[in-house]
Amino acid sequence: MKRKSSSSPETGSTSHGSSGTEYDVFLSFRGPDTRANFTDSLYHALVDKCINVFIDKQGIDVGEEIGPEIFQAIDNSKICIPIFSRDYASSSWCLRELEHMMRRRKTNKLEVMPIFYDVEPSEVKLETRVYADALTLHKEKHGAEIVKL
Repeated sequence: MKRKSSSSPETGSTSHGSSGTEYDVFLSFRGPDTRANFTDSLYHALVDKCINVFIDKQGIDVGEEIGPEIFQAIDNSKICIPIFSRDYASSSWCLRELEHMMRRRKTNKLEVMPIFYDVEPSEVKLETRVYADALTLHKEKHGAEIVKL
């Protein structure tokens, strides 16, 4: 979904002309973990440098379906930055965004640059129970497809 050339209360920053991408960066994060501190600061720092950023400013309610505009924004971004926090994997929205990013990355159409916020890379790699437990719950609820990355 194309945005006008100014910040929007729903998503964040601006669109490009005819470059084929709408956003330079897509931020994926779990709101309760990082929205009010790290993610908001990162967003404003990027925008201050004239980097076009997609950020979901409204948030997503539990049980609400992921909107096609989120997948469209990932598709129309050059770089995706998943911000892995302690409870990132407990959000099925975050996992679906990540799954979509990784599919796009496999086709060399997207660069993914993770940030580890208050979590070690080893935890995200399932070497500890933090992410493994959350992924097991998702697998039971939504099937194995959502946890295959």
